[in-house]
Amino acid sequence: MASWIIQMTVMVLSVFTSSSQGRRDKELYCSACKAIVDELNYSISQVDPKKTINVGGFRLNPDGSMKDKKVPLARSESHLSELLDGVCNSMSDYALHVDPDTQLKQYKRFAPRSSGGTGDFPDFKNFQFDGPETSTALKFACETVVEELEDDIVSVFSQDIEHAHQELCNRVSDYCKDSSHTNEEL
Repeated sequence: MASWIIQMTVMVLSVFTSSSQGRRDKELYCSACKAIVDELNYSISQVDPKKTINVGGFRLNPDGSMKDKKVPLARSESHLSELLDGVCNSMSDYALHVDPDTQLKQYKRFAPRSSGGTGDFPDFKNFQFDGPETSTALKFACETVVEELEDDIVSVFSQDIEHAHQELCNRVSDYCKDSSHTNEEL
């Protein structure tokens, strides 16, 4: 009896998961992907570039020496994984923005960063603040993107690939593919 219930639960969840993936909101998931790139770029820029971390096997070579190398902390896999653990918490700083000229909808950061000056405040009249359910939806989309692309995100940022948003959100995934704002930065 218990195994039948488990089988039914698995079947219902798999149907729900596959049907929900087929109807993803393009603006939401594209914006979440681009927001992740934006937040990671900012977090990496806040790390002292002189800080390094030892990576390697820490095994002894036949000659008795150890082979390890130093890499910048900001681009190390361990630091990037740590950043990914908390990146979706900043999605409450984003809201739906409608471009007044093109009517293009995408989620953009409206909250200034703590280190920013007074010039970081956006024009709020083009943002739509629909309450906590909107930031919850963006946070869920962010968590989904991180879960699906975690290894790719770490790889792109550890290699310091230029135009990371295009690499991750267009080439690696199709979150922004065929979107009207594929080449636009957040």
